[in-house]
Amino acid sequence: MEEHNEAQQRLTNFQSLTGKEITNSPSPFMNWLKPTLINAEKGSLHCSYVIREEMTNPYGILHGGITAGIIDDLIGATVFILGLQHRFTTVNNNIDYFAPAKVGDIITAKTTVVKQGRTIINLQCEIFLPSKNRLIAKGYSNMLNVG
Repeated sequence: MEEHNEAQQRLTNFQSLTGKEITNSPSPFMNWLKPTLINAEKGSLHCSYVIREEMTNPYGILHGGITAGIIDDLIGATVFILGLQHRFTTVNNNIDYFAPAKVGDIITAKTTVVKQGRTIINLQCEIFLPSKNRLIAKGYSNMLNVG
């Protein structure tokens, strides 16, 4: 029962940010990314991000490491709002990159829990460039229960 209450509280807190830029996350990296919450529900987060110059590589396109960071950060937040009794950490990321995004573009990222076990939770995150109706990256991650 306590885990259910914690999950509901965390989810409710996230949902209160719908339509707002997240600036007060426990994750300093999330605060730096400055996502705007589109939707939050159990097992899924959907955010948008404005690509800033400091997020790009020398070619002026979204850096692959930032893309990976968005995926990892949003997946971690998705597990956080599950309100589980134990802490989970990333054990692997597998990311496919399909298309670029440039400074000023608005991208969206949406997570989904694929399979939730007691020890490992598998999640995916898809990143889109809505202005071109294009999937730009898709990642999978396993999160490990570390107690």
